[in-house]
Amino acid sequence: MENISVAVRFRPPAAAAADTSPYSGGGVGGDREWRVDDTRIALLHRAAPVPGASFAFDHVFDGTATNVRIYGVLVRSLIRAAVHGFNGTAFAYGQTSSGKTFTMNGSGDQPGIIPLSVRDVFDTAREAADREFLIRVSYMEIYNEEINDLLTLGSQKLPIHESLERGVYVAGLREEIVNSAEQVLELLELGEANRHFGETNMNVRSSRSHTIFRMVIESSAKNQMDSGDAIRVSVLNLVDLAGSERIAKTGAGGVRLKEGKHINKSLMILGNVINKLSESGKQRGHIPYRDSKLTRILQPALGGNAKTSIICTAAPEEIHVEETRGTLQFASRAKCVSNCAQVNEILTDAALLKRQNKEIEELRKKLQVSLVYFRLLLKFRCDNSELERDRLAMELEEEKRLRETLEHRLAEQQKMLDDLNRTGISPDQFNDSIQLDALKTPNSKERPNGFVASRAHYSKDVEFSPIPENLGTVADEDLWMQLNKGCITDLEMLEMTPGFKCSQSITEDKTSVATPEEPIDARCQKLEKDCSSDRQQLEESKAKCTALENERDLLKEDNSSLLEELAKSKQEAGRLVVEKEEMLKELDMERSRMEELKQEIRLFSQAFSQRQGQLTSLYTKSKAIVENCKTSSQVSLP
Repeated sequence: MENISVAVRFRPPAAAAADTSPYSGGGVGGDREWRVDDTRIALLHRAAPVPGASFAFDHVFDGTATNVRIYGVLVRSLIRAAVHGFNGTAFAYGQTSSGKTFTMNGSGDQPGIIPLSVRDVFDTAREAADREFLIRVSYMEIYNEEINDLLTLGSQKLPIHESLERGVYVAGLREEIVNSAEQVLELLELGEANRHFGETNMNVRSSRSHTIFRMVIESSAKNQMDSGDAIRVSVLNLVDLAGSERIAKTGAGGVRLKEGKHINKSLMILGNVINKLSESGKQRGHIPYRDSKLTRILQPALGGNAKTSIICTAAPEEIHVEETRGTLQFASRAKCVSNCAQVNEILTDAALLKRQNKEIEELRKKLQVSLVYFRLLLKFRCDNSELERDRLAMELEEEKRLRETLEHRLAEQQKMLDDLNRTGISPDQFNDSIQLDALKTPNSKERPNGFVASRAHYSKDVEFSPIPENLGTVADEDLWMQLNKGCITDLEMLEMTPGFKCSQSITEDKTSVATPEEPIDARCQKLEKDCSSDRQQLEESKAKCTALENERDLLKEDNSSLLEELAKSKQEAGRLVVEKEEMLKELDMERSRMEELKQEIRLFSQAFSQRQGQLTSLYTKSKAIVENCKTSSQVSLP
């Protein structure tokens, strides 16, 4: 969205008229005057600003500005955009005798916006070496709300139609194909000769109609088949509006009065359209485009698909202060109107196919990039899954090993409890753990005060095991010979036992122990607690092992899903390849069809050239015959 570009131009003050008529355009001096800056205009009364009479615009030009300067600042960018495919409109608005026609058409030594635009269109088209252009022009006027063709005599009261392909257009309007700016300027001179002008008290040559000079610019790439570019079609409207009039100042009557009424009515409807467009979206109501043929034709330029520039012309004299203020208010409202301009393209089959192929290539590139990323991601995830699987396997093995260790410890502790229960000795008979340990596990390193060496299956009778009276505390080989009646016994097979008098020894050990250890009940309870904690750890290990196995299964499922997605991506890539081959086949068919059309156009052009040559020669012969007839008739006269 972009706003309409609005500029204001003050014409130079008119020279004092010879007569004393107050409406002759003279009388510049007075108490009120306009102060003009670069972008602001203010009304002063005796050098003091008037409240509510200050305006700001994009550009403001005083009486010294030339048409070339105004064109360069305001219209040149519009013309360049039109050559590149944007619709464009430029028109002059203001009261009568304020310089609209001079601004648009200019004079011999100072060309206006229309001739400058025409030359700039062809210069810009010539700079675009890679495109070829076809330019058509038409010239119409709206006189008393009737549309007349200025390039064809007798073509009047043309209707306005609307279609989806062409939009709003004038039916029956002549369009000339032009090849140079000079050809267009000749057509402009022809149109100006057919335009309605009249004389009023304010202007000797007053425009009595609105004129619209239209250029339709078509362009396409020179090598259409190779480039596949679309055809750009833009419409450039250059409008010279008739000025608003006051009957008291113009002194119009009869035909001039009727013309003035139609002019004022169409300008009033244009102002209403601008007022509606300048309102916000919620407050905006119906826009009366159809109330006037001028607004109907300019509908795309007013809030539509076009770039629009408005030049509001004003008179600096005090006598025209109110008309100038009305013009500035119109310009302020027009500055708030927004258009939505875009390039107008016509897609041929070849261009459409080219764009589709381009989009397919872009999508294929994106797909390839996404496949690369997907494969990298898949590889990364697979590597991570392998590492995670190995880690989980190691943790699982560790948990199994820990569980086996706990089970082994639990079995040993349970065995110890079972052995303790099978001894049949009441733990109450022992007051400390040392006595119990001495009973359960004899220590060969301890040396009691006396001991008996015996074999496992002999009784304690002296007859079987004679004990010498001089038995000492050390058993040597001679002693073993006496005890075993000469039999050699391996000392390592002997079993050391405490003294026979167990109760006395235990009593003596009891008196000799200074610090007793913990009771057997406490130790049993501690062992049971250890067994319970080991069982709990075992259960936790089993639960953790189950969780690790579940996580491994999830990783396997993710791996399988990624493999399925990869297979689908490969299928999609194959489908795109097949579509590309079909598109290439269609492109080849379109190329052959285009070559056939080119051949037909070439043959038609040759036939048309031959026909044109015949008509030219026929016209030359007819003209020569007419000249001869005129000459013979003059000679025959006395």
